[in-house]
Amino acid sequence: MTISWWQSGILCLVSAFAIPASGQQGGPLPPGSGTSPTPRTAPPAMAPSPISSNAETNTAATSGEIEVPRGTHIPLVLHNAISTRSAREGDPVYFETLFPVMVDGRVAIPAGSYISGEVTETKRPGRVKGRAELMVKLTTMILPNAYMVKLNASPGGSPGTGGGETMNKEGKITGDSDKASDAGTIAKTTAAGAGIGAIAARTGEGAGIGAGIGAAVGLAAVLVSRGPEAELPRGSTVDAVIDRSLFLDADKVQFTSPGQASSLPGPPNREPQRSKVPF
Repeated sequence: MTISWWQSGILCLVSAFAIPASGQQGGPLPPGSGTSPTPRTAPPAMAPSPISSNAETNTAATSGEIEVPRGTHIPLVLHNAISTRSAREGDPVYFETLFPVMVDGRVAIPAGSYISGEVTETKRPGRVKGRAELMVKLTTMILPNAYMVKLNASPGGSPGTGGGETMNKEGKITGDSDKASDAGTIAKTTAAGAGIGAIAARTGEGAGIGAGIGAAVGLAAVLVSRGPEAELPRGSTVDAVIDRSLFLDADKVQFTSPGQASSLPGPPNREPQRSKVPF
């Protein structure tokens, strides 16, 4: 079949203006194609990362701990006797808790827990003046389940020693002064000396001389003897006062009973050391 020149021109014109289907971008497809264009979507927005505060971090760090606040008093009973007569710095001391310590309704430190420490200062009483002094530091606590923690505490309260020992707010235990006994010793020896002098001389002068001798003897007795020692006999009671907050591992403090302390008798009452006189 022969194509005329005008038919060839029409074919060329149609080819020049035709748009191939493969070159269409983003436009609608002709009906009946069966395929719809994929819509463009924006990338998902990134949520800002949360910034935890120091308070939240600290709460998370301490959520597994039980805090026994600073200033808590723990009643103790002493297992080994201490006296300024023989104690030396560094000597060990051993106590036991008498009453449970509760924190938020749970038993944090049961009765029967052990607390140990050491003597940090000891001073014997003077012959003329100066009282005996004793200081103790508490360093370690062992709970009934063998959980051991470091402790920073010192004795406090009024010590139950059976004698005249006192304690100041720094935990220093001070022996009795026994001044009344000193005065009694001199008075008794003076009276006894006066009686002996009166009997010997049968005169008033003899009584005066004897009184002077008796007073001298009584004063000498006071000067050659020391004042009362500061003593904590076995069974003495004191309070441990926590100097800094104590943090216990909550997993190791799962006590279901308040505990039980050993039955130790309290110390007997002690009389002043200078109650006896030479006569």
